[in-house]
Amino acid sequence: MNAEQLAVIFQDAVNVAIRLGGPILLLCMLVGVVVAILQAVTQIHEQSISFVLKLIVVIVFMLLGGNWMLRTLQEYALELFDMMV
Repeated sequence: MNAEQLAVIFQDAVNVAIRLGGPILLLCMLVGVVVAILQAVTQIHEQSISFVLKLIVVIVFMLLGGNWMLRTLQEYALELFDMMV
């Protein structure tokens, strides 16, 4: 295994990590901005509101997108195993 193959493996690993973590992080950021705007407008500054809403969004996303995430991770792992042979 040479340095070029290792670079490709690490590049694919970063790509998979971004594809798996990116949507969740973007949704949490969007929920956080919307809640912050609503809290600024209503002058209700409760920390648990933002946390609970973000938690609900993550749980819903994991229920809806968990199959896709698992399939993506399995494809990457199988690709790594094929490279070992």
